[in-house]
Amino acid sequence: MICSGTTLYTLWRLFWWTAVGCGVSLAQELYATHSIRIDGELTLGGLFPVHARGPKGTPCGDLKKEKGIHRLEAMLYALDQINNDPDLLPNITLGAHILDTCSKDIYALEQSLTFVQTHIQKDTTDVRCTNGEPPIFVKPERIVGVIGASSSSVSIMVAKILRLFKIPQISYASTAPELSDNSSYAFFSRVVPPDSYQTQAMVDIVKAFGWNYVSTLASEGSYGESGVEAFVRVSKEAGGICIAQSLKIPADPKRADYDRIIKSLLDTPGVRGVIIFANEDDIRQILAAGKRANKAGHFIWVGSDSWGSKHAPVKQQGEMAEGAVTILPKRASVDGFDSYFTSRTLENNRRNVWFAEFWEENFDCQVTRTGSKKDTAKKCTGDERIGTHSQYQQEGKVQFVIDAVYAMAHALHNMHKVLCPGYTGICPAMDPINGDDLLGYIRNIHFNGSAGTPVMFDDKGDAPGRYDIFQYQLVGNNTWDYRRIGQWTDQLHLNMYIQTTTLTISMNLSASVALGMLYMPKVYIIIFHPEQNVQKRKRSFKAVVTAATMSSRLSHKSSDRPNGEAKTELCENVDPNSPAAKKKYVSYNDLVI
Repeated sequence: MICSGTTLYTLWRLFWWTAVGCGVSLAQELYATHSIRIDGELTLGGLFPVHARGPKGTPCGDLKKEKGIHRLEAMLYALDQINNDPDLLPNITLGAHILDTCSKDIYALEQSLTFVQTHIQKDTTDVRCTNGEPPIFVKPERIVGVIGASSSSVSIMVAKILRLFKIPQISYASTAPELSDNSSYAFFSRVVPPDSYQTQAMVDIVKAFGWNYVSTLASEGSYGESGVEAFVRVSKEAGGICIAQSLKIPADPKRADYDRIIKSLLDTPGVRGVIIFANEDDIRQILAAGKRANKAGHFIWVGSDSWGSKHAPVKQQGEMAEGAVTILPKRASVDGFDSYFTSRTLENNRRNVWFAEFWEENFDCQVTRTGSKKDTAKKCTGDERIGTHSQYQQEGKVQFVIDAVYAMAHALHNMHKVLCPGYTGICPAMDPINGDDLLGYIRNIHFNGSAGTPVMFDDKGDAPGRYDIFQYQLVGNNTWDYRRIGQWTDQLHLNMYIQTTTLTISMNLSASVALGMLYMPKVYIIIFHPEQNVQKRKRSFKAVVTAATMSSRLSHKSSDRPNGEAKTELCENVDPNSPAAKKKYVSYNDLVI
């Protein structure tokens, strides 16, 4: 929803009354515990999902340790690095005003009004306190750019209001294709690739597997629905892929909703490939519903980057998730951040107003009597250490948060060099900063990011598409893990190596038979070199058998294919439940990387 002039004015008036005080600043009282403020000559806004969406009637829920605190701390880390760099924005300190979106778009919009307050001209001539005195106004910092948000739905909502005030925004995680629309989101950029690239990669994966019939599943909202729409569009353009069902998970799903979705997917039993654009909670619940239906191994999931290589969605659902192929933007761990974050304590990190709450959650102890951990009698000592007394693994989007902050810093640096040559500090030409000009500098930056990969934007503000392809595989007794099976950079490169199985053949000689199966989509079975264990005096025996293709070896009919494949040019003429469609499904679980 785009705020109309009247709606925007109403929202602003509601906010503005909290920004004035009579003798005491009400704004400081209201926002001190709900935001982080760091002084600087230039101030960046920050939007992070520090807390999950709250239950009905409550804006905020549980603390998000990784997606919230890790990412927020990544911005603080990047600011420290930039402010200590003599070559980047010399003699200029970057400050910050960081807010919690609580993973909710409307709440995030309300919070983001603080970013635009200095951009609105206010008539205060008729404003008086109850005692007749003029109010005391707190002059807020002027936000020159915003880092965030995380979810696409939040970024979409916030981008609409930031565009009105020409405040550039760089997201570290929002991938919805509609954000590429410059007519609606002109001031939005992102250091992660849009789902339009991701869907092309997923279509290429489906075609590489030889499927031409799949179902789609999306979480309700911008990310899920836009992702599926893009997949359907790209698959139609590519040709040869038909959609059996397109299902949607409601915004506030019940257990019965997940069970109903699994039942619907089973209505087309021959179509076992499912393209899924869903948040990790929905993924976990869908897998649990499949387990309740006793359908482990029935589906092969092709998951978007919201699944990626995360362990939370597949926790205790290994059998149901086994064989899933997932995609994730190329990324790397930032060693400097690990050193920084594991050294954070209650004493040295007081600038983060949510860190005490993180400390309680992370170490299951209580800092104060009013802390979030009221169900434990254990008191925090302050001597606990992250990574030593608790598990620690860097959250996957940390790299992109750092790159987003650096992108803004490089743009400001280049702007300063042009507008303020030889000037120490902020010159009049950058006070205030023109948002249109800054956007131009952002779109033209090019530097090596925290992982050593180039950071750049196209004319739509999108980062280039670079993805790793994973498969969730059985790696031991009741143990599963993600294995990298390829990558996508403009085109698909799968690195599925042949798995060998040792057999024993009794024919007056011993033999080792290497059996490899590679499904892309042809199946080749090669039996070779059994003479390796034969005594030299005996005549060697060598047999090489090359299997025929899937259509001639595993099936005599072109329509007898796995995953409900049927040779056809028109999707509407295909019955996915035909006998041919119900042939045994070929699993990819045994592929070894």
